[in-house]
Amino acid sequence: MIIATAGHIDHGKTLLVRALTGVDTDRLPEEKIRGISIDLGFAYLAVPGGGLIGFVDVPGHERFIRNMLAGVCGIDAALLVVAADDGIMPQTVEHLQILDLLGVSRGIAVITKIDRVPAARVAEVRDAIATVLAGTSLEGSPVMAVSALTGDGMEALRAAIIADAGKLAARSTSGHRFRFAVDRVFSITGSGTVVTGSGFSGKARVGDQLLCSPGNVPVRVRSIQVGKKSAEAVSAGERCALNLSGPEFSRESIERGHWVLDPALHHPTSRIDVQLNALPAEGNVLRHWMPAYLHLGTAAVTARIAIRRSEALRPGESRIVQLVLDHPIGALHGDRFVLRDHGATRTLAGGVVVDPFAPARNRHSPQRLQVLTALAEASPQAALQGQVDASPDGVALDAFETAFNLDADAAGAIYRELGLVILGRARRIAIAAAVRERLRAKLLAEVVAEHRDNPKSMGIERAYLARRLKIRMSEAALSQLVDELAAEGKLQVSGTLVRRPGHDATSNPADEKLWLRILPLLQQDTPLPPTVREITASLKLQEKPVRDLLHRKSRSGEPMKVSDERFFLRATVLRLARLVEDAAAGADAGKFTAAEFRNHSGAGRNHSIEILEYFDRIGYTQRLGDVRRIRRPIEQALAALPNAAVRK
Repeated sequence: MIIATAGHIDHGKTLLVRALTGVDTDRLPEEKIRGISIDLGFAYLAVPGGGLIGFVDVPGHERFIRNMLAGVCGIDAALLVVAADDGIMPQTVEHLQILDLLGVSRGIAVITKIDRVPAARVAEVRDAIATVLAGTSLEGSPVMAVSALTGDGMEALRAAIIADAGKLAARSTSGHRFRFAVDRVFSITGSGTVVTGSGFSGKARVGDQLLCSPGNVPVRVRSIQVGKKSAEAVSAGERCALNLSGPEFSRESIERGHWVLDPALHHPTSRIDVQLNALPAEGNVLRHWMPAYLHLGTAAVTARIAIRRSEALRPGESRIVQLVLDHPIGALHGDRFVLRDHGATRTLAGGVVVDPFAPARNRHSPQRLQVLTALAEASPQAALQGQVDASPDGVALDAFETAFNLDADAAGAIYRELGLVILGRARRIAIAAAVRERLRAKLLAEVVAEHRDNPKSMGIERAYLARRLKIRMSEAALSQLVDELAAEGKLQVSGTLVRRPGHDATSNPADEKLWLRILPLLQQDTPLPPTVREITASLKLQEKPVRDLLHRKSRSGEPMKVSDERFFLRATVLRLARLVEDAAAGADAGKFTAAEFRNHSGAGRNHSIEILEYFDRIGYTQRLGDVRRIRRPIEQALAALPNAAVRK
């Protein structure tokens, strides 16, 4: 359990933590001299029967709200400290507002310095606290009165804290990757760089390979300390110190605001869509492109609020808006945050991250608004189902798994539960089963229409299918459906072309007549068949229709395209391959030259080189400088070609 203090300066937060734990959290010389907390302080309280409660002591001065915000990220509960003599003060209210915006709902309000005032004053402050807590996430929290100097009430407070910790269920680490918010960095002689912070999710062990983000620096966990004791692992909900190392890692590689996390979670972002809740007490209206400070995790970056230009967010209102950040940070779905004004003097609003990877365009389109409504759901199952319903072109699963911090097993269980169809490999998408069937039907209909409207067409290029179907889907994802239909015999795939089974683009009277005139010339293949120009000259035909027919027929495998000018029958290719074998058999170690092949084939030098380059391309031969060798049998090389069609 992690508990943070909150409250006005000089209300006794540090003294209270020292009385509870025996640790003075003011570690800086300036803090000792001035008698106030400037930066975060840390302490631990051992729980009977095992376990630790971590305390984060935050500064109460308004100038150090930024440090306070870094300390209250990822906490389980808060101690709202109010001095009996001063009562409710400005930072009491602001700290409470921050806790409310961060959704902190467990806590105890502690009245300190009761040794300085009469009992009537304590009762008065108790009533004031109940009033200020009303309507916040801490409404109804117990109020306890203590004196850290005399010890009055301290045992009861300590017992209440320990009892509350016993009721808190441990955060689940199953299904989530490790994520650790860094709030302090320092070096130890002989050990190197150490970071302290809070585990937000997952679990890390000594020896794990992690990443410093957003800097993208790989690190290894050398050791872990929890409560100044060595530990083998740290889990979500625990404070600890990590001793890190790595060939590219140094003290300068990491700072407060960074994350140490599983490499799969490293996706720095500069645009996030959020559910923004404006403080009811904030007097100013939040308008489009208004600058602000975003506090998320332990990070603090400047940002702009992107709302429709004609709209605004008034005090007490809540709306999904986009935050455009000046520097990328690590953010995931469900992260809580606080916005303060650009001068860092007032808290304006807070909320929760809806989409950490928000798009810059079409932010207000009906489909995008439907997706955002789905993403606003807390559970990943509900969010994904809503996205699938709103996205007929599919939902990108890499982004979904990262945004919700799901490992492969947890994500797979959700996909099975929802009955989704997963398409693609490097870039996976999810679609509903009904959408899959509609896409299959549209694919078949589009191919039929292509052959009907263009009888000479060899088919549709895979790369153009999405455009033809008017969907935004990757070629790889759509190809998976094509391959399914091909395996079922409903489509035929030839290289990059998709066509109806048995379709022959040259099966028309005009093409058949022309092919019957060309075929005898290609059969005259000693030493080589004629070129396209030689064929047209011999038949006294125009070159374009002859070339067009040969190209179309070559896509189905016969004849084979050797070059733009040469088309060979399969029998010719096999005959020339035997001549290659003869040349290799008579050569030293089976390595033959172009000249040796020329002597066997009877073709000219340039023509022989042209044939050998074709054999290199299809993987029958391999060039090694000025010589070649046979890589594999010609039958295997031809079988590996898509329908024996050769593309240059």
